[in-house]
Amino acid sequence: MPKILSVETEIPPVKITQNEAAEFAKQLFSSSYRDIGRLINVFQNGEIESRYFVKDLEWFSKEHSLQEKNDEFIHHSVELGTKAVKKVLSSQNLTLKDIDAILTISTSGLSTPSLEARIMNQLPFSPHVKRIPIWGLGCAGGASGLSRAYEYCLAFPESNVLVLSIELCSLTFQHGDRSKSNLIGTSLFADGVACALVCGDKSLALKGLSQPLPTILATQSTLLEDSLDVMGWEVKENGLHVVFSKDIPTLVKNWLRPNVEGFIGANGVELGNIKHFVAHPGGKKVIEAYREALGMDESMTNESMKVLKEYGNMSSVTILYVLKEFMDKGCERGDIGLGTALGPGFSSELLLMRWE
Repeated sequence: MPKILSVETEIPPVKITQNEAAEFAKQLFSSSYRDIGRLINVFQNGEIESRYFVKDLEWFSKEHSLQEKNDEFIHHSVELGTKAVKKVLSSQNLTLKDIDAILTISTSGLSTPSLEARIMNQLPFSPHVKRIPIWGLGCAGGASGLSRAYEYCLAFPESNVLVLSIELCSLTFQHGDRSKSNLIGTSLFADGVACALVCGDKSLALKGLSQPLPTILATQSTLLEDSLDVMGWEVKENGLHVVFSKDIPTLVKNWLRPNVEGFIGANGVELGNIKHFVAHPGGKKVIEAYREALGMDESMTNESMKVLKEYGNMSSVTILYVLKEFMDKGCERGDIGLGTALGPGFSSELLLMRWE
């Protein structure tokens, strides 16, 4: 079965503490809300301590057009994405010629030609690499990218596939939007880039390796009907406006457990067999809803909380940061893991993994 050989991250250049972000938002939103002092508590209550952006707060204090923001998106995506690709290949002593396909995941900006085409003009890939850009899956995108890479490697078991996830959520910030959704988004979302290398079981890249690696056993995508307004973007004249329903934690509690149990049960696994919970941390309340829905101990979400505290919610990228935490600390041979992420649609992406 296909294995995840490596995950590497690339951290954007500007670190913003949550206190700095809260003070910025307080100044910006205070004229629109009498109770801004109470509302601003969302910045501290979410347990995020720091985030990383491609631009500093001074840049966000001014209005920018959609074209300005999208030009910045393309520029920084290519720059950071190129670094992430180099890093993941270097970690395994592989070259660009060893790569057969690239899945590029993003939802926070627009680019045609797609981002991997632009990166291929920076790096000497084979011109015959399969390009598979995926746009619009939001926070579920990273898990979906791993799932699609798994399927590609099932079809072509000698292949090496890059899953490159790039989200610059800060560039979607709407300076003139005084909605509570924009305020909450400002407290949560961040920029990040990650690249995973998924290999088919006949890939030469796996030869001679002895440490246990997460092997993808099965995947499942699920769409909840009549939930289009739960999360996503509204596209307006000046760009992408966040849609972020307060009902998300409730949906997680009510919908996730039967979805998960049906999926893992069909593969002969019970919830009690799950040792590693590789969960996209949508926010503190979402992580708490995961634990409540699945009856998991708080320790099962330590890695997700660690990533949320240090980096915030980087949309599709975040689950790859969480997966890297598990891979860096090392897991025992035979351990079973469950990857989960929720996104627009409303949808879920699930991966069942075993370290082998």
